[in-house]
Amino acid sequence: MAGRVTRDRGYAVYLIPGVLASLAVIVVPLVMTVYYSFTKWSGVGDPRWVGFDNYTRLFGDTLFWQSFGNIGLLVFAMAVIPTLIGLVLAAVLFDYVGKRFGDRWAGLFRSGYYLPQVIPVAVTGIIWSWILHPSYGALNRILEAVGLGGLAKNWLGDPDYALYSVMLVMIWFQLGYPVVMFMSGLSRIDPSLYEAADLDGATWWQRFRKITVYMIRPEFYVVMITTTIAALKIFGQVFVLTKGGPSNSTLVPSYFAYKNYFEKAQVGYGSAISTVLTILIVILAFLFLRLQHRSEELR
Repeated sequence: MAGRVTRDRGYAVYLIPGVLASLAVIVVPLVMTVYYSFTKWSGVGDPRWVGFDNYTRLFGDTLFWQSFGNIGLLVFAMAVIPTLIGLVLAAVLFDYVGKRFGDRWAGLFRSGYYLPQVIPVAVTGIIWSWILHPSYGALNRILEAVGLGGLAKNWLGDPDYALYSVMLVMIWFQLGYPVVMFMSGLSRIDPSLYEAADLDGATWWQRFRKITVYMIRPEFYVVMITTTIAALKIFGQVFVLTKGGPSNSTLVPSYFAYKNYFEKAQVGYGSAISTVLTILIVILAFLFLRLQHRSEELR
């Protein structure tokens, strides 16, 4: 027993670099952010303690509430829609393409869907800026070529369309991740379940609902929590595509915090925005984990 304890302590040494890195990159900046949220500071000189003044100002700021309204729609675009579409696509690739044309073709399509995830955010943003440009953008040119020029819009420059355009870009960007996760989950399902369903005369849709969806619930929860958190933290795509405009129509909390940090030199106020966003992410992660735990207990 003593030898086992000694051996476990020896393994613990290898955890020290990861713990130190987590402290330096996550814990210390988080504590500093929370502290600065109770101060008034421009980033130069000594912070001045103001208590809850930043939070009082924050909850009365219409831009703050507008940014959270926008992020709600982006959560729908980055988490809900890609998860639902990705689930169907994964089932089709695994159950139809893989069996009819081989795993190589299914893997090829899977890689194609996942490709936007590995392309740098700045590159995808620039490409979509070209596609959606009002003058020479490919989308408007295609609409004009097929006689639908009246539908051409200033997709990223019109407040009525900018947020929906960003949502469509994010659906395209996020779709590959659920497909990969769900296909991984499908590979661990016992094929005999599908064979028994076929013998009972079940349709593809019935097998999909009763077997596929039920068996990959762990992957479903993982996808939902990770995509939701990614949506809440979205920054790069908004920065490259619209910079929160036009008229703050695509403003999101992370970019709102960035503007206060670096453009307005209001570090305390920006820290308050970041702190509220962090608390929201922690609460949602906790709720998802509780739902997942309860779901596993009912199985």
